[in-house]
Amino acid sequence: MEKRAMQMRHARTTSLNLTTAEKRLPQEDSDHESDSSDAESLKSKGEPTNSTWMSLPRKDQLLILFLSRLVDFLQVASLQAYVFFQLKSLDASLSDAQVSNQAGMLQGAFTGAQILTAFLWGKAADASWCGRKRVLLIGLLGTAISCIGYGFATSFAWAVFWRAAGGGINGTVGIIRTMIAEITVERKHQSRAFLILPISFSAANALGPLMGGLLADPAMTLPSLFGEGAIWGFGWIEKFPYALPSILNATMLIITALIAFLALEETSIKRKGQGDMGLRLATKIKGLLFRKSATQNMYLKLQTWDSQGRFGQDEENDEELPIAALQQPKETKRTLPFRRVWTRNVIFTLITEAFFDFQLGAFTNLWTLFLSTPRASVEEAAHRSLPWLFTGGLGMPAATVGVATALLGILGIILQIFLYPPVHARLGTLRGFRWFMPLFPVAYFLAPYLAVLPSTSETPEAASGPIVWIYMVVVQFLSVMARTITLPASIILLNNCSPHPSVLGLVHGLGQSVSAGFRTVGPIVGGWWYGTSLEKGMVGASWWAVAFVSALGCAAAMLIYEGSGHEIFLEGEEDEKLLEA
Repeated sequence: MEKRAMQMRHARTTSLNLTTAEKRLPQEDSDHESDSSDAESLKSKGEPTNSTWMSLPRKDQLLILFLSRLVDFLQVASLQAYVFFQLKSLDASLSDAQVSNQAGMLQGAFTGAQILTAFLWGKAADASWCGRKRVLLIGLLGTAISCIGYGFATSFAWAVFWRAAGGGINGTVGIIRTMIAEITVERKHQSRAFLILPISFSAANALGPLMGGLLADPAMTLPSLFGEGAIWGFGWIEKFPYALPSILNATMLIITALIAFLALEETSIKRKGQGDMGLRLATKIKGLLFRKSATQNMYLKLQTWDSQGRFGQDEENDEELPIAALQQPKETKRTLPFRRVWTRNVIFTLITEAFFDFQLGAFTNLWTLFLSTPRASVEEAAHRSLPWLFTGGLGMPAATVGVATALLGILGIILQIFLYPPVHARLGTLRGFRWFMPLFPVAYFLAPYLAVLPSTSETPEAASGPIVWIYMVVVQFLSVMARTITLPASIILLNNCSPHPSVLGLVHGLGQSVSAGFRTVGPIVGGWWYGTSLEKGMVGASWWAVAFVSALGCAAAMLIYEGSGHEIFLEGEEDEKLLEA
């Protein structure tokens, strides 16, 4: 007995020493971590490093999360195509400048409400009484209701109310990130799993404006279907000409919520073992459709526990089993206190995210304004003093601006699918993030010089020609390539900076609040900078200001490291870690 006690004390001491070393490792070796890729880390542990789209775990669950993010952002992207005309129809006496200000306020109402509530939804997702799936369902259904309300709004005040309500109830981004992290535990899969969020963003950014522009005022765009005397030409189309896009968005949100209710599985450890009405209903439906006993099928699966406490007879069958079955069947009630969430790495990661989202939001607004702004007049061109003093834009019509914007989304999808995985495999998450961040200030610094390139357009107010388009493609390529690598990397870094698994949803909620806040401030501040620089006759000043902010983001990226997601151990967890080892 005495010898046994000595062995246990030695094991406990070794565990504590290892734990202390693990706690120090991320901070002491952060520079070393940035110089070694994730692939090299996996190789050193003897784990396989090859990951493909087909090797991703639980592709059915990831597909549902992809659809959820797609329809969630589609309702935002489609609104951008017709919001100006809808607001103009609500009050025809408003000037274009006043309508533009209202459009900015409308966008700010949605993201501003998210700032206030996203972290609360994150805490709810971490709580045992709620969970990830419920928060996602509430967000999808609540956003659907807000879309319907917005589509039938009869005043600007009601439009703002419904957009704010939609933003306040929408905590889906942080929850989807959290669920992806809990599905793809192995880091070798993260580069592709987290990529579904940027891909859904790019897809919605390309499809949304096309859908919104086609369905807005359908009596004019689709007269054969919704015009006077047409089969769908009801009186409500004439009374609410901009309601149809919102109705379609609401329908897609409700359908996606229904799919998630029936097929999406809870990933929170605190909700494991608790009944899921949606999954039970889906099981009964499958039993009726295929005339099989779902209970019998589950009984057969329960007979195949392996030595690791996992369901299934082999790894090939694991993909078909519930997420709850693929994890250790144990629960924990330990939760990291809120005050201990704010580690140095969490703080600097959120600061880096703030700079990152600010410049992305500012670029989106600046690019649209710059493409639409008329070319410099003859008098303005005469006072030009390169390389700093010049003004004007490209003067492109709305249709051309839409094509250029859609090209950004299409180019983003292509690069995200084919460029990011090999780059991530070569450089790793943190090093790829740091290496590609400087492309943003380079792109922003070069962008305003489009205004001084020679044009072949017959109208002096607009710019066109091969030189203009080639230069524009170069600027777009630099920006999109930087975004392709850094956007999914930023999600992974935020996920891994969580100090404890019990606050993962909270950390993603905080990240969503920061993202929503600075993606709201970025376009507003960027637009103000742009207007001021035009008045001063130095259009490049606004672009270079955004480039400076993005350079600050590059500097902030040097202060973060890629965490493990579990760097703080609560009482008793050290012993559990030793027993698992």
